Amino acid sequence: MRIIRAKDYADVSRKAGNIIASVVTLKPDCVLGLATGSSPIGTYQVLIKKYENGELDFSRVKTVNLDEYVGLSKDHDQSYAYFMRTNLFDHVNIDQANCNIPSGLTDDPEAECGNYDKLIASLGGTDLQLLGMGPNGHIGFNEPDEVFTPGTHCVKLADSTIDANARFFATRDDVPRQAYTMGIWGIMQAKKVLLVANGKNKAEAIRAAVTGPIDPRVPASILQLHPDCTIVADEEALSLL
Repeated sequence: MRIIRAKDYADVSRKAGNIIASVVTLKPDCVLGLATGSSPIGTYQVLIKKYENGELDFSRVKTVNLDEYVGLSKDHDQSYAYFMRTNLFDHVNIDQANCNIPSGLTDDPEAECGNYDKLIASLGGTDLQLLGMGPNGHIGFNEPDEVFTPGTHCVKLADSTIDANARFFATRDDVPRQAYTMGIWGIMQAKKVLLVANGKNKAEAIRAAVTGPIDPRVPASILQLHPDCTIVADEEALSLL
């Protein structure tokens, strides 16, 4: 596990964006695993700027996203499909037919989850998986649990996750209580993993994930076993290391 110290959020975003850009440059038809939430927004802005400057070409890139809320359509303004379009896809020359996100409105959740795992496998896995991390150590929506769940699955969101995401909705009651999430297998099969974190509220989770035991109650701790994992975090997030 490699840890890169950044000064602040802007520096986290710049460093993470450069890492992703290098993957796209070296392998133009790469498969990127993408994340949502506030942590990667700055990273996506860096990638958009590089595209606008003629430094990056996304025309052959394929993507798989980590998760989606249960019950939200792809056009709902708080769905992760909508998030990805507004924060990245609509601003670069990516073929959105190659952008894959679980459906929040599926009539067959079990089939949807199984098919998503088959899709990831059919693409040969991801070349780079971008992750944020919750204050409770969750990655994707893999919440603290008694076991690591390998495949894509439907998860009941922890109260702390609902609280953290409530700022994006009109009220806390509007936050969906369930989500589909890529499982630990889907994350760990990536050739590279890149986790971004900033702020003091992530410091305890970073400490537990990096220095604690590998424990499903701290889902991010599984990354200790990944052969090529990089954490880019600011000084506040790294303050307990």
